[in-house]
Amino acid sequence: MYKLLRNILFCFDAENVHYLSMNFLKFSCRYNFIRKFLQKYFRPSGKNLERNLFGLTFSNPVGLAAGFDKNGKYLDELRILGFGFVEIGTVTPLPQEGNPKPRLFRLPKDEAIVNRMGFNNDGVVTISERLYRFKQLQSNYNGSKNENKLIIGGNIGKNKKTPNEDAWKDYEICFNLLHGVVDYFVVNVSSPNTPGLRDLQRKDSLKKILIHLQELNRAKENQKPLMVKISPDLSTEELDDIIDLAMEIKLDGIVATNTTISRKNLVSKEKKISKAGEGGLSGKPLMVESTRITNYIFRKTRGAIPVIGSGGILNGKDAAEKISAGASLVQVWTGFIYEGPTIVKKICKSIQ
Repeated sequence: MYKLLRNILFCFDAENVHYLSMNFLKFSCRYNFIRKFLQKYFRPSGKNLERNLFGLTFSNPVGLAAGFDKNGKYLDELRILGFGFVEIGTVTPLPQEGNPKPRLFRLPKDEAIVNRMGFNNDGVVTISERLYRFKQLQSNYNGSKNENKLIIGGNIGKNKKTPNEDAWKDYEICFNLLHGVVDYFVVNVSSPNTPGLRDLQRKDSLKKILIHLQELNRAKENQKPLMVKISPDLSTEELDDIIDLAMEIKLDGIVATNTTISRKNLVSKEKKISKAGEGGLSGKPLMVESTRITNYIFRKTRGAIPVIGSGGILNGKDAAEKISAGASLVQVWTGFIYEGPTIVKKICKSIQ
């Protein structure tokens, strides 16, 4: 049924369809009988799904990666669909329109997506206020057997116009304003869609940002787990530098990985790939490399730094492979688009 609907939706602009679909879900969930039906149908159930990590309790290990719900507008609906956690953002201090449209493209034969969104978001002030309201909503669910708390991650970045030498200031602003409304933080220095951003993955630049955030965090009464999201296009030397830094400053975790700028081994026609143009590639083609990096981090740190496995997960088998490689939790994004809202339930069934 979903594949038929997907084929129809794929005839239209990807970004417009994204918002149309999510707004329709949000509207439908206003009706209690629909909410209950969707929750009963899509939420996973079973033993051994709960995960305790970073001092947080995840109802299940399947999350939605950053970039899908950038502004935290659909959190309750995503909770109803069964996600154990959702990473909002990337959030920047000031609102941004992002890159010119069209900027989101499907490659169906590769089960992939190319995006060059460019950190489009409502800005940290508006988003923090929205998350505060959701946090109040979630407090009504406490103690209920039928409603599970959704863990919220805050993926933070810098504004496009902010020079790299001042990037730490943008991360500080986002960290402080989101601290009371998210459960963990992810520092995004690996998106290919903000010019120069990936340069912040270099050891000295990254160390400056992360140590500053660690100092801010330790000064808080309620400290939050702090992680970094890395690129799949790093050299082994660059990856080693980040791992060594994470160990040195006692980072809580690593998200592996972001999208890739590589176009290797795609089966789509060259004309379609060229039409998609520049941007980050996500989906099935990313699975092998992102899993290799997950396993590399796990082996090099001997499991001392938890890894959230992200990239290329389209089904339960993929998720199980990520977990076998060393991931403590997994995230989907493109898989949600191609497989539909049953993906969380299917993955949980496969990894129990």
